Amino acid sequence: MDTLLRKLEIELPIIQAPMAGISTPEMAAAVSNAGGLGSIGVGAVNAEATRQMIVAVRSLTDRPFQVNVFCHRPAIADVAREQAWLARLQPEFARFAASPPFLLTEIYRSFLTDDDKLAVLLEERPAVVSFHFGLPSQERIDALRRAGITLFATATNLAEGKAIEAAGIDAIVAQGYEAGGHRGVFDVAAADDQLGTIALTRLLVREVGIPIISAGGIMDGAGIAASLTLGAVAAQLGTAFIACPESSADTGYRTALLGPAAEHTVMTAAISGRPARCLANRFTAFGKNVDPAMIPDYPIAYDAGKALHAAAKAKGEFSYGAQWAGQGAPLARAMPAADLVARLRSETEAAKSTNLLR
Repeated sequence: MDTLLRKLEIELPIIQAPMAGISTPEMAAAVSNAGGLGSIGVGAVNAEATRQMIVAVRSLTDRPFQVNVFCHRPAIADVAREQAWLARLQPEFARFAASPPFLLTEIYRSFLTDDDKLAVLLEERPAVVSFHFGLPSQERIDALRRAGITLFATATNLAEGKAIEAAGIDAIVAQGYEAGGHRGVFDVAAADDQLGTIALTRLLVREVGIPIISAGGIMDGAGIAASLTLGAVAAQLGTAFIACPESSADTGYRTALLGPAAEHTVMTAAISGRPARCLANRFTAFGKNVDPAMIPDYPIAYDAGKALHAAAKAKGEFSYGAQWAGQGAPLARAMPAADLVARLRSETEAAKSTNLLR
């Protein structure tokens, strides 16, 4: 067993991705109890809700779990751009006899400036805290390390991986372009090399000296075994867990994921203001015809996206939702999270023993 997994007392090289708004305490606990590393995403909730989620997981398991925070650059409000965006969305709202919000707000704070959330993490001391969209200040990193917390951070390229290593982080989550949900790029204004999971994992394994966790397009034991062969110490799966009954995905999301819609995913910034991989739906189709410069900063744009989804959902239309999913979506399976972990374990062992990825 790898040193990192041994340190965390994790039996299996299986990590459930911390999908904000989708992963629940029940899911995290089920995965951890089954021998993997369960996760909750708290980037979209405040400090008190963060504490409540951590307490809820601990009421269901005594095993280690991961808590993920968002380290995006705080949004810069631009009233003119936001009003223009609302005007652009108005016809979509009108389809459902609804009106756009009058104003848009920054619906949640970045961990870069959220002292209250930092205080909660230092008090609660979950086994793992992970960073997405970049890194917090070195002072915050050092404080979490002094508290005995193991730290992960997402990298989408080699430069980000080296920055993570230099900051003293314990492991890198190598997020390939195949991955569902938000791209973890540090700088959304920079060119994205769109590295796939295989190439990115191998680059990071060769060029940095800390453990690598593969993420992106991994849905079964064959994918996990392949990641381990590439030199990763574990694989992180998100889309694979969305159809589990413990997730908070709504009916429309589950139906799309388990049907023909899963065969098509696209990267879009229209829903939230940052690039994210989503099942192709009416919102992503709308986004294809939008000048990216029109879209307000993340997460201000998400305020509008959530309002549009709510208006459509109230009329029985689910295709404006943030149906985040990776390119492996057609491989999704609906079963309890613990059963999925057991299945992944047996598949991984079979793939490793036969060396047949099929």
